[in-house]
Amino acid sequence: MEDRAEKIEQLRKDYLELNTYNRPTYCSECDGVMVFKGVGEYKCEKCGHVEYDDYGKVRNYIEKHHGATTAQASEATGVSQKSIRDMLKESRLEITTSSKTFLQCEMCGTSIRGGRLCPKCEVNYHRNLESQARMGHKGSFSGFSTQKPSGEDGSKRFTRER
Repeated sequence: MEDRAEKIEQLRKDYLELNTYNRPTYCSECDGVMVFKGVGEYKCEKCGHVEYDDYGKVRNYIEKHHGATTAQASEATGVSQKSIRDMLKESRLEITTSSKTFLQCEMCGTSIRGGRLCPKCEVNYHRNLESQARMGHKGSFSGFSTQKPSGEDGSKRFTRER
């Protein structure tokens, strides 16, 4: 049980990490500000030049080359295989059903096509988070209980001076 709690804590830490995937902020053509247009695409406000972050590059490559491996996508786009694996773990990308290789659930080891957890472990993970949150809030709300106040028998804590 302790091993499971450690895995859950590690997953929580991993979810909090943010990968920027080399998002362009300034245009390489005119130094204008790049505006996010969607699906990893950024467009310059000044000149209209379009650039892609790592996710956009990989996604465009995969759309043109269905069933490409991480090694092939990495070589063609210049994006590291680690970044591509991170995108798979974040469910930004998904392994095709015809693939012979899959990711493994980090809790139970079941084969999955994307993300970190299989659907069953995902539900258990979120239930555990909810129960921890409930336990943390228990008793933190004053004045909202079914028990009679003890001590001062419900008298006012403060009185106004006139």
